[in-house]
This record gives sequence, structure tokens and C-alpha cells, in this order.
Amino acid sequence: MKYAGFPRWSRLDNAAKIFPSNSSAKDSKVFRFFCELREPVDPQILQSALDETVRQFPFYCSVMKRGLFWNYLEDSSLRPTVSLENTPPCLSLYSPDRKGLLFRVFYFGRRINLEIYHVLTDGTGAAQFLCTLVHRYLLEKNPKDFSDSPPKLTYTASHSQLWDDSFQKYYEKPPLPKPALTRSAYRLRGERLPENRLSIVEGHMPVDALLTCSRARGVTVTEFLTAVLICAIHAQMRLRDKARPVVITVPVNLRNYFPSESARNFFTTINVGYDFSRRPDDLDAVTAHVHRCFRENLTEKRLHERINALCFLEHNIPLRLVPLLLKDWILRTAARLADRQATAAFSNVGKVTMPAEMERYIHLFGAFTSPDKMQASVCSFQNRYVVSFAGPFCSHDVERAFFRSLVQMGIDVEVAANLPYVE
Repeated sequence: MKYAGFPRWSRLDNAAKIFPSNSSAKDSKVFRFFCELREPVDPQILQSALDETVRQFPFYCSVMKRGLFWNYLEDSSLRPTVSLENTPPCLSLYSPDRKGLLFRVFYFGRRINLEIYHVLTDGTGAAQFLCTLVHRYLLEKNPKDFSDSPPKLTYTASHSQLWDDSFQKYYEKPPLPKPALTRSAYRLRGERLPENRLSIVEGHMPVDALLTCSRARGVTVTEFLTAVLICAIHAQMRLRDKARPVVITVPVNLRNYFPSESARNFFTTINVGYDFSRRPDDLDAVTAHVHRCFRENLTEKRLHERINALCFLEHNIPLRLVPLLLKDWILRTAARLADRQATAAFSNVGKVTMPAEMERYIHLFGAFTSPDKMQASVCSFQNRYVVSFAGPFCSHDVERAFFRSLVQMGIDVEVAANLPYVE
């Protein structure tokens, strides 16, 4: 099926280019965005809602193919089918030997789960798709409640705007990038789960309590929780490991700084590090340092420099002519070097909003990814904040220290985990 404004094929956006080269069974580059309703999911209505949603997001029916110089996305006639969840989360979605969609929709009990290969979009794009899916589902599930005046979502981007590659829009040819010399970060280690399974630990807490704690320190909730995570990791470090800094990778939604309606990838990352061998180990000191790092890095100038640096390889003519097979090796090597500079990741998807008339049908939204190391993903809906830890380790010591710190500060935390997967 062909849509106006939607091309038959397209290059991967800049952020997506690194994922195919670095996808594996251990790190599938698949992430999950989920919505928990207050009633069990009706699969037939969910399928109907999904059929309508992909009409608004036609590029979700693309498949990825390998070219001579780059991977690319091609329109396909494939259409997604809703299924009951019966496999571990975030299994691989892409295989070069199989033509398949790069996302899937599961349901289980009251949850609608959207899993996406990161090549297709980022957390913000996934949130747009899932909110549209839930919106259409609730309209069909409760027709009498919305028959007079169906509520509408707040964004109405066109197909071409949703498909826009915003990296190209804001790229300017930069001077030659200067290599940055950084110390290797402390790396979490421990026994890993069998069969490349993920450990998932969710913490639910009130938004207003988190805001009170963060505002008391003059920082944002993201800065506050990043500092709490750094301290939780520090509490598990051996004495001889404390010579290395704890470094948290924080994805940044570039739509907050550069106007874009794109539902594709449009993000970068910053690294926030703290050296406990040289600085105080109390939470207030860590929080103040994290706040400075965010303020220094989250400026339009710095982020524009990041966009230019990310796009440098793509716009360098000699490098563009390098065959994809060699590019894959270069990108894998670059990813391994970058991996040494980070301990864990902390991703804030942000506040999820739905029409007020629909809020009473929804309990929460949440997200997590499939990292080779630990990653915390957070989002909020109404007054409920969900922090989801995902990682390959059997131990939950860091997660336990993280949530205990919040409880000691007077924040009520409800914790759930997929412990049946742990052997």
C-alpha cells in the first residue's frame, strides 16, 4: 500500500545507522513501550486499532535491507498482527536472512506492549505511536462514552513530517572533529542470566513526591534520579574499583531544542560522570555535580555540535564510498570504545499525555530497553512515575539501593520484577 508523501525507500536516519552493526542476541537494540489499562485488553479491538494506527504511521511497515554502502528502509506490504505475549521481552526483531517488520504489538492481561527495533524510531516516536494506538483502542472499546465528541490527541503531524530525518535538517558542515581523551568508566559485572534474558525491575512512585525532593535541591527530576543512580552504583563498588568514575549515559530528545515533528530517531546522548576517588560521596555533592554537567551540555550550541559530529561520517565523501561490510566493522569498533566510557544509562522518556476523557481508563505508561549493560528508563503519566531497570545481570543490588534511597527520603515506592525469569 502506497501513501502520499511516503517514499518507497529511504536511508536510515543518522542515529539509526549504528544499530544494525551492533545488534546481537545479547543486545538486540529493541526497546519496549507499554501501557497498562484498568481492564483486560480485548485482542480483537486491539488488532482493529493497530490496523488504523499504521495508516497514520505507514513507515512502520518498512523492512530493512542491506545496500552496498548503507542499510536502508523499504516500504512493504507486510502488516502487523497482535499476539498474546508468550516470549521473553525484547527479543531480536531484525535478521538479514528474513524479511520482517521492525516492530511488534503484544498484549498480556491489562498491558499493551509495543516493541520496536531502534532503527525505526526513538522513545519519543514510540510514545507517539503507542498513544495513537491506545487512543484508537479506547475509542473502539468504549463507543458510548465517546460518541458525542471523540477526544483528539494533541499532535497532528502529516506523513511527511512524521517521516522527516531531522538530523539532515539541522546539519551544518563542521570543522574536523577533535578526538576526546577520556578515562575508562567503572563497569558493572556479575553473573548473567541464561539465554540472553533480561532482568526487569519496575518501581512505581508518585510524581509530586519526586518533584518535592528534586526541587528541594534545585534540580530537575532527571538530574535528581541520575544522581541517586550514581550513588546506588557507588554503594556496590569494591574499594579497588573506586579509582574509575561512574559514568551514566543520558539520551537527549533533540525535539526539545530543535523544532521537529519527526517520529523517527532524533536524539543524541551525553555522558555524566562522577569520580568518587576525588569528590565527596554524599548525594548532595553528586546532585550538584550532575546539575552542572546537564547545564553545560544541554545548550543549543553544544547539541548542534553533537548533531554535526554525528553526521560527519555520513557526509564525508571518502567515507561514504567505503563498502558496508567495512563500515560495519568501523561502527562496531566505535561502539566498543564508547561502551568503555559508560557504566550504565538513564533514559527519561518524559511525561505521557492523553485526552482527559480517557485518563480514567489508563493506569500507567512505562518503557525499558534491551541493554548489554544496565539501563533505567523512566516516564510519567498523571501522578504516577515509573522507573524500569533492565539489564542482563542476576543481581538486583543496584536497583535495591536505588529504590531504598528514595524510600528513605520519604517517597513511597511500589516495586515489581520479572523474578520468574531468574534461575
